[in-house]
Amino acid sequence: MPTQTTFCRICESLCGLEVDVDAGRVTDIRPDRTHVATGGFACKKGLRQHALYGSPDRLTRPMRRTGAQWEPVEWDHAYTDIGARLNAIIDKHGSDAVAMYIGTAAGFSVLHPVFAQAFMGAIGSRNNYASATQDCANKFAVAEHMYGFPFIQPFPDLPRTQCLIIVGANPMVSKWSFLQVPNPRKHINAIKAQGGRVIVVDPRHTETAKAAGEHLFIRPGSDVYFYLSFLHELIRQNGTDDAVIAQHGAGWEAIKRIADEWPAHSTEALTGVTAADLKDLVATYIAAEGAALYCSTGVNMGAHGTLAFWLQEVINFVSGNLDRAGGTLVGRGLIDFAAFGKKNGLLVSNDRSRIGGFRKTNDAFPGGILADEILTPGKGRIRALIVTGGNPLLTMADGDKLARAFADLDLLVTLDILPTETASAGHYMLPCTTPLERPDLPFIFPLMLGMQTQPYLQATDAILSPPGQARDEATIYTELARACGRPLFGSRLFQGLVNLSQRLNRIIRGERGVPQRFWLSLLLRLCGQRGFAHHLGHGRLRAPNTGGDFLGNRIHTTSGKVELAPPALLEAVKGLNPTADLQNASLRLITKREVATHNSFGHNEPQFLRNDFDRNYVYMHPEDAEQRQLVEDALADVCTEHASIRLPVRFSNDLLPGVVAVPHGWGHQASGQKVARASAGVNVNLLARSGAAHVDPLSGMSTLTGLPVTVKPAPDGRVAANWSGIP
Repeated sequence: MPTQTTFCRICESLCGLEVDVDAGRVTDIRPDRTHVATGGFACKKGLRQHALYGSPDRLTRPMRRTGAQWEPVEWDHAYTDIGARLNAIIDKHGSDAVAMYIGTAAGFSVLHPVFAQAFMGAIGSRNNYASATQDCANKFAVAEHMYGFPFIQPFPDLPRTQCLIIVGANPMVSKWSFLQVPNPRKHINAIKAQGGRVIVVDPRHTETAKAAGEHLFIRPGSDVYFYLSFLHELIRQNGTDDAVIAQHGAGWEAIKRIADEWPAHSTEALTGVTAADLKDLVATYIAAEGAALYCSTGVNMGAHGTLAFWLQEVINFVSGNLDRAGGTLVGRGLIDFAAFGKKNGLLVSNDRSRIGGFRKTNDAFPGGILADEILTPGKGRIRALIVTGGNPLLTMADGDKLARAFADLDLLVTLDILPTETASAGHYMLPCTTPLERPDLPFIFPLMLGMQTQPYLQATDAILSPPGQARDEATIYTELARACGRPLFGSRLFQGLVNLSQRLNRIIRGERGVPQRFWLSLLLRLCGQRGFAHHLGHGRLRAPNTGGDFLGNRIHTTSGKVELAPPALLEAVKGLNPTADLQNASLRLITKREVATHNSFGHNEPQFLRNDFDRNYVYMHPEDAEQRQLVEDALADVCTEHASIRLPVRFSNDLLPGVVAVPHGWGHQASGQKVARASAGVNVNLLARSGAAHVDPLSGMSTLTGLPVTVKPAPDGRVAANWSGIP
């Protein structure tokens, strides 16, 4: 039974794996104990992914909707029909009548997003949407303001930090975001073992908080005020590095004036973090030989996620911890991607949306206006949508409105491995390969940006042959562009190179499609590396992160300095209204991840749904439940001003009183996935609003956490067998 090495592509951890294959089927997946960086760690999702990919519901042929039914069609028919329909829409309404939504799965491959953008360049549309505007676009927006490019993302130097403050993140369950960190518990324990401290600030006593051993509760939606008072206290305790600020910073005086207005006692009632605790926290941060503040989706997806992340980055810089061993570092990829992108205008477009006039963030318009861009008549209305590697009906705000919009499209095409809710609402489902069925390199964060705790490089071959007629996305987009009669990227030269590579692939290997190994090897060569085959195996170490090479060298602002006070952010923070932010909210809703599932992905595998986790729950502190006469496991209605959902109640002493938590990614009743469809979960994002008035103008993000809610017993509190989750 042959064993092959590969790496997981479910999340940023990219854990090394060993895979046993027998008769074309995976029989076992184990952590790769000899991997140079992940060293024998992998999570249960990664070790069971083959079961999910092997689902009887797996898409293996192109499928076309005919009335209310789906029927298989041949690839040539699918390409020809989709190409003709796209051309008809473009000829009548213009290129921007076609849009693309790029989901998270696209980011965990190298060629997928490249060829997706090549196709959009072929048809000449600027209408890109992305999952980032649900969970991380605030970080891209701040990075462009402060450092000159959206992908300059400092990360904690975990091996050397003496003080790590984690705000609104739970890496023990979710892993780290914007940083490859296998085995989070190992790193947390290592910091503590060397005398450092890990302190978690979160509305819930999370798994990470329990591992860290130190935790401060904070009220949802108040993160920006916590950071403002942290900055105030940092200045008051003389914790700033004036030499670093003078040499590498711009706008410090404006920042000091803002911070002066937010002493610790003024935000105590807003955040729930006492002035004494905040002062002690700042003192710990200042005293450490290398300290880092880090936040993730719990902050990002709040109403002021952009301002909060900006202030965090300001604190890490003015304290002297940016570009410092033990502080926060800016990694080095195979090339200086930020310099390349800035020079060539990549990801910094000034395009504005038709609805709301929003500027793109990291080349994507806000997902929160997509429904209105489809439903609102007029020039530039979106009439065709391609969804690649994502499931926006479950992941975006106000899925009901989005479903109505999707039903109004002339053409909806999805590229995926399973018939998701979004795919099931479309006109064509195009079957794609899984990570085990394609060669690959680590995705763009480690490859181009060096965002790794231990920098290394690894290649993987395909472990399995694709089932049926499933094809890789690079090939699908190449053939769609050909069917439209338009060259990829609008470049006949690039299209010619792709055509030549395909012809050689047929001659040499007898294979159809884009030769992925060739293009991946070419990418490595262009980055000054040896070819693809050299990097197969257990990974090859690269130079470690050191610090001291970012400030003064790799900042791409006009001034060449860290812009501490960008006018748009400064104006927004001056307009904060804490009374309006936190009024009329006896309960605030946060999201929550489950160990065995990942976003909306993973619910179609029975082993992921064992032990009473075939649904999501509304988790409440027992005191809050008792006040509302709620009984554990009985149904309750969770309501915003916009919508209601119905869920069973579970008690949790881990929650701050006044906080309720609902895991996201559920609500599969409209999908074509039989196991997931039989689950009883409900989509928590139905409670959030979409539309221009509910989108952050700084980043394009919707507010998906910290929502004010009421929770009350359902009229019939029993959990019915056919319960759908909607009151």
